[in-house]
Amino acid sequence: MFDPTLLWRAPEVNPVNRKARSIPGLNPINLYGRVFTFSWFGFMIAFWSWYAFPPLLTETIAHDLGLKQNDIANSNIIALVATLLVRLVAGPACDRFGPRWTFAGCLLAGAIPTALAGAVYSAKGLLALRFFVGILGGSFVPCQVWSTGFFDKNVVGTANALTAGFGNAGGGITYFLMPAIFDSLVADQGLTPHVAWRVAFIVPFICITVTAIAMLILCPDTPTGKWSERHLAAQQNLASHGISGAVVDVPGELTDKATTGTNSPSDSTEKKLGFEAVEPKQPEGFAHEAQIGEQQMLDTARGEIVVKPSVREALPVVFSLQTLVQGGCYFCSFGAELAINSILGAYYLKNFPALKQRGSGNWAAMFGLLNVVFRPLGGLISDLIYPRTGVWGKKYLIHILAVITGAFLVAIGATDSHSRNTMFGLVAGMAFFLEAGNGANFSLVPHVHPHANGIVSGCTGASGNLGGIVFAIIFRYNHKDYAKVFWIIGVMTIAINLALSWIRPIPKGQIGGH
Repeated sequence: MFDPTLLWRAPEVNPVNRKARSIPGLNPINLYGRVFTFSWFGFMIAFWSWYAFPPLLTETIAHDLGLKQNDIANSNIIALVATLLVRLVAGPACDRFGPRWTFAGCLLAGAIPTALAGAVYSAKGLLALRFFVGILGGSFVPCQVWSTGFFDKNVVGTANALTAGFGNAGGGITYFLMPAIFDSLVADQGLTPHVAWRVAFIVPFICITVTAIAMLILCPDTPTGKWSERHLAAQQNLASHGISGAVVDVPGELTDKATTGTNSPSDSTEKKLGFEAVEPKQPEGFAHEAQIGEQQMLDTARGEIVVKPSVREALPVVFSLQTLVQGGCYFCSFGAELAINSILGAYYLKNFPALKQRGSGNWAAMFGLLNVVFRPLGGLISDLIYPRTGVWGKKYLIHILAVITGAFLVAIGATDSHSRNTMFGLVAGMAFFLEAGNGANFSLVPHVHPHANGIVSGCTGASGNLGGIVFAIIFRYNHKDYAKVFWIIGVMTIAINLALSWIRPIPKGQIGGH
């Protein structure tokens, strides 16, 4: 039975890596609650600014800059290209420098072009600006890696789904905030539309900058302290529990192959951690340790301590079948979400012209806002079935949700309804399964090559952006025939997931991640 006090009570922690086994999301004073809060809030305001253009683009910005339909479509595509590139880099950066610094770096780098929105006066200028604003979308990867680093396997799916779900809601919030800020500047401040939409972008710039600085000041890299000392912390925690007669491998090979035999403690400390047992004692400041067995503690230390990646070690992870599954599924689910989020307001305006810019934007916002509930639900269900079904259950949940999502997308495209009840109902149903699928996907990611979590997260996140680019290009070349593209995306989603359903969820013989 669920204990509501877990939402604010100091959590039990894993004795080796100090990851929390519950989520004190309502207690930002607690270390784990604070990191959880900054993870979702940082990504939410990044997503808000990343998608701040579409709510004003179809009418206000298009009229001011003299944009054509192709210019709008091209700007939606270019906004995803930068994010794709940044996510590919952000994954290895998280493993090397730590997710907190990578997160703050993405936010600050994306805040600068956000503030420069007022300097745009042409279609080419808009393309250039949206490319650099797209850096903000890359913050998703450190958001998930940071969350994974603070929450243990029994709740990591829920934690990742909550941080990403609340963050993705920024794509819905922007449809409310940007038109509201714009209308306020015009009606209350007396600014012309030409000036007002430019001034509106200063608001997300301020929020992003303050959040990034606060994140660096108030939060740590890992539950045990500095990112550079994470290996030493695992060694000391094992020794403090009286575990002796072994040397813990800190895997130098990211393919997670099991090792046998013994090694001298004089081996390179980059690859091996030797330790001597001491009398078991409760470490100061960690009075809420979970009780786990000695072998489980050893497996955690061997298989789940993130290492600095080299190119030679990273390539087998990037091209493994398991990474392909995560990327392929996210290509369909998050790729569809990004592409649909860019055109949904315009689609509603086409089918329901009486809604006008603000009304269509408000209804389109619901698609993004449903992430607050639906994406966490996918991660929660994944965690609930995990004790009974293991990683296979998590994997098949992703595919089941994806196939149902595809069916809804086909239904939306086939009906192209001009009834508000029918259209909004179908989109809400599609959003449930699509967004829950996103949450379920990143519930499985921490199990796949766990000590290369940044690389797997980066590849998976980048695949989602690649899907967004591909689907946005399809939208671009079908002009305003939005319904046709919906069913095309639906068919692709079903086909890709069925093709990937046979692959093992984690590599055979992997030590960590079970």
